[in-house]
Amino acid sequence: MTATTPPALDADLEAGLKRLKLAAMRRLAPELLVTARTQRWRPEELLRTLIEAEIAAREASNTAHRRKAAGFPVAKTLEEFDVAASSIPRATFDYLASLEWTRGSENLALVGPAGTGKSHLLVALGHAAVEHGHRVRYFTAAELVESLYRGLADNSVGRLIDHTLRHDLIIIDEIGFAPLDDTAAQLLFRLVAAAYERRSLAISSHWPFDQWGRFLPEHTTAVSLLDRLLHHAHVVVTDGESYRMRQARAKGATPVTSS
Repeated sequence: MTATTPPALDADLEAGLKRLKLAAMRRLAPELLVTARTQRWRPEELLRTLIEAEIAAREASNTAHRRKAAGFPVAKTLEEFDVAASSIPRATFDYLASLEWTRGSENLALVGPAGTGKSHLLVALGHAAVEHGHRVRYFTAAELVESLYRGLADNSVGRLIDHTLRHDLIIIDEIGFAPLDDTAAQLLFRLVAAAYERRSLAISSHWPFDQWGRFLPEHTTAVSLLDRLLHHAHVVVTDGESYRMRQARAKGATPVTSS
């Protein structure tokens, strides 16, 4: 043991903290005990510091677990979102970032052309919700439909929807990227209907709502789905030039033209 290494905990204390799964306390206690003796802390100060460290460590671990379980494709933050370069008004962005809409099980619908920040904002809001203690699940529409199809095949689609609804915020990105057959549309409707007024849905699509018939095969299904999706929804329309095209041009890329 060197002069800078605190003495190890007594074996019974080490064993007790390990049995109680107080990992942060067990890790920090040797050094904090030395500090408490040299600085003449009151017993309450030592206990408070150990408890706060354990709480902070568990909260960090829980946050990391929720983030992993959310299934985000990339890490995006609200701080990275360039509001000035987007078509989203600052007041709208600030309200969405407050997550107040999730507390009332309200929905969010982002609609606009590709590259106008819809997916970035959805993922960033999901990350913010995780940081605030919410359970979040991210899907692309294709991933969600594929998962529901598997549930239909083994008669577990009801359980799958129930499991999905355990999350406080359900993100469905890229709706309409590919056409849906009648079964897929009905499965998507079942999820949206089950979440109605119970959980917050956040969706994105490059199709305006009056054109959802382009990828939904049955008009009645489209109307019923949109009725539940938009009843308690904040609709944000994005427009402008694609961020990706703008960045490509800034790097010196030139458009490809046909000969």
